Amino acid sequence: MKLAAFVTAIAITVAVPAVAQTAATDPAPAAPAAGAVAMTKFNLDTPIETIVADPAAKAVIDADIPPLTSHPAFDQFKSMSLRALQPLSQGAITDELLKKIETDLAAIK
Repeated sequence: MKLAAFVTAIAITVAVPAVAQTAATDPAPAAPAAGAVAMTKFNLDTPIETIVADPAAKAVIDADIPPLTSHPAFDQFKSMSLRALQPLSQGAITDELLKKIETDLAAIK
């Protein structure tokens, strides 16, 4: 992923009024079935600010999407989930990248 393309995509994205969404508008993750044990601490529907508040999870984000947490407009999209941010990234956040992040986040205990 090219850093400049990602930064440009995010900069354009945050300028769009639709980005004013909050985590409350993101689809809620499905509740586990009765008796089921939650499998992961974080997922692609977790608000980005919640993910980066955990040092291990922030390390995943910084490794997989390096410009995300240092982006000048981070405060404008941090309440969104990665899944919600993907369609606004103009292709910078691919399905493959989300799968990698999901796998990396699932490894956090």
